[in-house]
Amino acid sequence: MLGRHRWLWGSLLSVVLLVAGVGGWVVYQNEYDLTEERVTITGGKQPLQGVLARPTGGRGPYGLVVFVHGDGPTDATHDTFYRPIWEAMAAAGYATLSWDKPGVNHAPGNWLDQSIQDRADETVAAIAWARTQPGIDPTRIGLWGASQAGWVMPKAARQSPDVRFVIAVAPALNWLRQGRYNLLAELRARHASPEETAAAVARSDRNLAALQASGTFEQYRAAGGDTDGLTPERWAFDKRNHRSDATEDLTALRVPVRLVLGGQDVNVDSDETEAGYRRLLTAPGQLTVERFQDATHNIVPKDVEDSELRSTFLAIAAPRSLFTPGYLDGMRRFLTSLDRQDHQDRQDHQDRQDQQDHRKG
Repeated sequence: MLGRHRWLWGSLLSVVLLVAGVGGWVVYQNEYDLTEERVTITGGKQPLQGVLARPTGGRGPYGLVVFVHGDGPTDATHDTFYRPIWEAMAAAGYATLSWDKPGVNHAPGNWLDQSIQDRADETVAAIAWARTQPGIDPTRIGLWGASQAGWVMPKAARQSPDVRFVIAVAPALNWLRQGRYNLLAELRARHASPEETAAAVARSDRNLAALQASGTFEQYRAAGGDTDGLTPERWAFDKRNHRSDATEDLTALRVPVRLVLGGQDVNVDSDETEAGYRRLLTAPGQLTVERFQDATHNIVPKDVEDSELRSTFLAIAAPRSLFTPGYLDGMRRFLTSLDRQDHQDRQDHQDRQDQQDHRKG
């Protein structure tokens, strides 16, 4: 009997140690080499509740990447999804700045009341605020944004001479074409019948016609429009923004742009986006494209995103591993290469100046 008790105690102790070890691993995996500070960003239409994350090593001044959210009610960390990206950027010597969308986490305002131009103005105000913060290098400020940010960032970069670079992750060029692509891609993914596809397209066309008309949401609903999952506030947001197109703003960009795309993206047509960016950004060396063939819209491997169990486990136990391999390293390399090129440009300028001074002497 005593031997059995010892065996049970040993088994229980093993389980306790295993649980403790797993718990310690989870804690370790969710600790980041960052120093985060809650901040209030002023200077825009309304104050923004933000997070300014700095590298823990070094003394600065640090470059800064300003994060521009995609669609939806997103908080400053995107439910911690951003932190591995922030850490990768910190490894390159860059701080990051992000904020709760208006109305999220009790922030003032309502993100559904915003236009794309409002979001660009908000971003420009955040850049101006960031320039005044201690330890931030005002000559090394750029933008990172995903999805809907593809319409926001080019506008903000046109408005602010302080934008040094743009990192665009899974952006679309045209709102309407993006919506149609997404609809058809999702129908194909669930193997919809031709009849189901035709009915879905017809509903989409009726919705678009109503958005382009002068009617209200209530009139659209009274006429039998499809309002499944659609609120009056979302209707107003779509009505305000559905004509968005990034072509003109991208053409005006004069800064380095890194385009990141997923080959399994059902939200955005990666082929159209890449072709458009290559057509519009033609300055030598201006555009770099990184495409992950197995990645989804979030630059997560498709087999991971398709498995709720696996994606949840990785998000908790190994959040850096949630992203497609190479994505985080690519961010770090891009920022490092920008600084290396800036250093080389300054050195070349100084060499030319020295040569001119020598000839004058």
